[in-house]
Amino acid sequence: MVESIIGCKWSLTVLSLVRKGVCRPGEMEHAIEGLSGKVLNERLAKLQRFGILDKTSFPEVPPRVEYQLTPFGQQFIKLVDAVDELQNSLNEQ
Repeated sequence: MVESIIGCKWSLTVLSLVRKGVCRPGEMEHAIEGLSGKVLNERLAKLQRFGILDKTSFPEVPPRVEYQLTPFGQQFIKLVDAVDELQNSLNEQ
């Protein structure tokens, strides 16, 4: 699971956006150049399946959904941050 997320630039980008408060799929799609709606939906579904993101659907017209980090997702982000730190320290050597 970790390799599937860390090895995917789109998953990491989506996590970064959610962390910054960009939680609606339309906002995400507009914020990431080159990311199609299909790929975004696949990544969001994968992150939900792994328990990293929760999806909230609002009974509105038009329909609105938002994603947020689960408690596990908040812990997982710490792992991603640690990997980034390690990579940065290797680049400095």
